[in-house]
Amino acid sequence: MTDDTTAQTQRMRDAREIEGHLSWLDTITGTSLGVLATASGIYTYLGVSSLLDNTGALSFFAAAAYSIAVSVGIFVFWSYLMRLLPAMQTAASRIGLVLCMLLGSGAIVAMSSWLNAAALAGSAAVEQHLARTVQDYQGALEQSHSVAVAAQGLERDVARVRTTLDDLSQQEAEGNLSGLAGRGAVFRILRQKSAELAGLETQIASQSGLVASAFSEGNAILKRMRELTVETGPVEARSVIFSEEAVRLAGIITTLRQLSVAPLVERAAADLAAAVVLPELDGRSADARNNQQATITSVMDVLGQRAQTLQQAAREVMDLPAPEETAYTPISAADAVIRYAGDFVPSWAGAIAIDLLPAVLVLIIAVAQGAIRTGRRNVPVEDRMTLSELRAAVIALRDVETVAGPPPSATPTPTDEDRKGPHAVPLDPERSRS
Repeated sequence: MTDDTTAQTQRMRDAREIEGHLSWLDTITGTSLGVLATASGIYTYLGVSSLLDNTGALSFFAAAAYSIAVSVGIFVFWSYLMRLLPAMQTAASRIGLVLCMLLGSGAIVAMSSWLNAAALAGSAAVEQHLARTVQDYQGALEQSHSVAVAAQGLERDVARVRTTLDDLSQQEAEGNLSGLAGRGAVFRILRQKSAELAGLETQIASQSGLVASAFSEGNAILKRMRELTVETGPVEARSVIFSEEAVRLAGIITTLRQLSVAPLVERAAADLAAAVVLPELDGRSADARNNQQATITSVMDVLGQRAQTLQQAAREVMDLPAPEETAYTPISAADAVIRYAGDFVPSWAGAIAIDLLPAVLVLIIAVAQGAIRTGRRNVPVEDRMTLSELRAAVIALRDVETVAGPPPSATPTPTDEDRKGPHAVPLDPERSRS
């Protein structure tokens, strides 16, 4: 026996062994595929149910019909591929069916896998949405509070300008500015602006308690929202309470924005030098009045400088980044698993795997069928037949011959009866003449 014959015999044995395995696996493949399709349909039903608003009979039948359609579609789709793709022997036909498999897999993911993910991780995804919303609200609250506190810091700038004007008025009262001691025109201007700044300072100070109270109330609401995020029970009911708390917190954030006194200080600084009621010069002599006028001009320059300083400080506060607009939007479990898919990769992997696992079985069968064809290549037909196949072929051949009879071209062999008949042909002419 040559080496080629030995190799062919071994390949045939390997091919027959693989065929035996595939024959046994065929007995469980259909059942396994049915179980996978049914499981996917159940999770699809749960996902569809989370999307429907009511829980009536119509919604139940709608979800059940969709899930059954998904199960049947998955079972039929993979059954087709398990039978047809491994049987393809040309590259073009294989590529065509592979493209069909990719297209069908995408359709299965679109109609089933994301709903499976919603059933597996829908509640957790909604809780994730609540947690993200709490973080957004916390950032907005803290930013609003920071701006309000920075605006309250302008009280020190206002107090510093007021102190400067008080000192100047004291010097004017002693005659160290205009040279005229007492409470003349210059003194009244300084006291007028000092009183305005004192009123502004009082107004700013009155806002401090409101800012602290609003921030404290906002933190209390945030605490409640965090508790709702991690509480047990249906997430839908918690979402309703969470939405109510979010509305309250949005109002607190708006209040903190309105409590910022930076715009008020900016307007007051603009009026500090522009809106001045000039009193009548009360100097007794022309020189005295000239001195008063020169002093008033100097005081107005000082007021302009201080006003510019206050305006710059107020604008710096107003230029601080404003908190982003934050609003809680209720979201369904199916939408939540899509928005936060990156946080639920294992759930998505499981949801997709339960639908696309048969693709691996298709590839396994295709590889096995390819190995069988390789093992039988260049092997004569008679060498491929097993003993049982040969016995069945012989029996089938005998049955065919029995039904069809002898071939018409065959010459029958004469029997003894044919020789003894009236038309028998003598075998020996000499004996016949005697």
